[in-house]
Amino acid sequence: MRLVVASRKLHKWLMLFIGFQFVIWTISGAYMVIFDIDYIHGDSLVINHQTKLNANALDYSIAQLYQDYPQAKHIELASWIDKEVYRFEANGQKFLISAQNGKQLSPLTQEQAIKTAKYAYAGQGEIESSQLLTEQAPFELNPRFLPAWRINFDDSENTSLYISAENGKLVTKRHQYWRLFDWMFSFHVMDYVDEEVDNQLLFWFTLLALFAAISGAMLTYYSFFKTTAQEISE
Repeated sequence: MRLVVASRKLHKWLMLFIGFQFVIWTISGAYMVIFDIDYIHGDSLVINHQTKLNANALDYSIAQLYQDYPQAKHIELASWIDKEVYRFEANGQKFLISAQNGKQLSPLTQEQAIKTAKYAYAGQGEIESSQLLTEQAPFELNPRFLPAWRINFDDSENTSLYISAENGKLVTKRHQYWRLFDWMFSFHVMDYVDEEVDNQLLFWFTLLALFAAISGAMLTYYSFFKTTAQEISE
């Protein structure tokens, strides 16, 4: 009986202490499971254009590119909206130039960024605002993508597309359900700064939850299974 009393006290105080976190784990976990991860990533917000390159439009050759940019590396021939372009790096800087005439297109202007976002966007909303981010990235954008244009749409999902100001690429897409997912993940792993799953707070709460589960299982055994067995024997 001492074990039963000790288990009851342990279970009561542990659940009093960590019970609210159990509720948070349940709600945040349910949210992350219910929503399709591809939707959370925003894949449905953009069009996956499969544009073929027009070889006849490549009037600016690789040889000419190396003449104008001797330090060029990581050269990529790609399509940007309706144009053939070269993307490359030189002297620590990223470039976007036309493969038709060698004209430098980067850094993107506001008009170019908006045009790029409209080309990629798959929704029904209109552009609400645009902002060039150069120094401080919002929580939803990796700072390594700076400088970047943030193009906001007035749709029901509050979509934001981030366009690299250096090479014209769509670097990421965000919406309100992703932002809520990010909050849920932070609550779930109990790390509100780095969102790492190996933090000490999560470890100790998980350990306490394990003790609470074990003590609860012992109470269930003594309260139900053992009592039932005694009644049958009598």
